[in-house]
Amino acid sequence: MPSVDASGTELHYARAGEGEPLLLIQGMSATHLAWGRPFLEGLERSFETIVFDNRGMGLSGEAEIPFTIADMATDTAALMDALELESAHVVGISMGGMIAQELALSQSERLRTLTIGASYCGGPEGTLMDPEDLQMLAAAFASGDRNQVFRAMWEINLSPAFREDESHYEPFTEMANALSSPRPVILQQMRACGAHDTHERLAAIDVPTLVVHGDEDRLLRYANGRQIAALIPGARLETLPGVGYMFWWEQPQRSAELIRSHALAAV
Repeated sequence: MPSVDASGTELHYARAGEGEPLLLIQGMSATHLAWGRPFLEGLERSFETIVFDNRGMGLSGEAEIPFTIADMATDTAALMDALELESAHVVGISMGGMIAQELALSQSERLRTLTIGASYCGGPEGTLMDPEDLQMLAAAFASGDRNQVFRAMWEINLSPAFREDESHYEPFTEMANALSSPRPVILQQMRACGAHDTHERLAAIDVPTLVVHGDEDRLLRYANGRQIAALIPGARLETLPGVGYMFWWEQPQRSAELIRSHALAAV
């Protein structure tokens, strides 16, 4: 993957496909590999896709700590500058959806369309994971046992129906284990997500917006998707029944088609 200096942060990125630019922003602890090839292939037929590793993650350079969601939105805008993209369709998942919210609020003219998936906007109605699930994840990370960590992530991130097929587990662990995800950076990402609050500002977003959320999401509950869609004028909520947090991993073709249709409708 090539890299660029994005306002002092080295970001590694990859481009593929042809068409209008579509920039994808990943979530907490994830690298560009978390998109999965089936999902990306569904988009590359219609768009020039750009994926990248957030600061401190995967192949990107070290992250100066602390940082905020707004700082990562600045990184994203600087990446667009470095790639000479005046504007792009933007897709943000989870923490990436929070970054996309800040980008849309600060530089709306650079977004052709916006898709927010499995994300959060703070406020009194915002809901994070249940305390029991948080304790399970914390215990897994504290154990130092990577297999325990992967099993905890597998359970939290994916729906029971998807997890019934154990053959899905190996590709998931290969993706999660392939690139560096430094623990201090992940902890700062968690703090940044906890401090994120755009709920009083989302009404200012004037970009065609699609919100996608699985109703079996245990990490960022489905109610968050409903809230975001209700607060952004004209936003459309697409509910995926029986699907967990990583909806693009569980249903890659359907997820890609939702984004493709939304983006092309605005052309």
